[in-house]
Amino acid sequence: QVQLVESGGGLVQPGGSLRLSCVASGSIVSFNGMAWYRQAPGKQRELVAAISNGGSTVYADSVKGRFTISRDNAKNTVYLQMNSLKPEDTAVYYCNYPLSPFASWGQGTQVTVSS
Repeated sequence: QVQLVESGGGLVQPGGSLRLSCVASGSIVSFNGMAWYRQAPGKQRELVAAISNGGSTVYADSVKGRFTISRDNAKNTVYLQMNSLKPEDTAVYYCNYPLSPFASWGQGTQVTVSS
């Protein structure tokens, strides 16, 4: 069973940066597209960014130009570099496949943007 472990969240001021990491068990990062999602309180989980196994990327309009998704196949890790953070980026961030069927969801990592 695939396990996904997210980390790197925290409290940051508006305009600040964070780098999230998602470590996957096995070699799924090498052979699958991966994605970052987020879920804010009272809202549905939404796709933030995705990267194909070939390295192509897509981003939600709300994060284009500010967030960058990348992968390190040797480390089975997917990253999300988040710059110019805004209060509306506050959410729990998760990684998973970009399409169903999904792997079991990890615990996520909390990102809070506040002054």
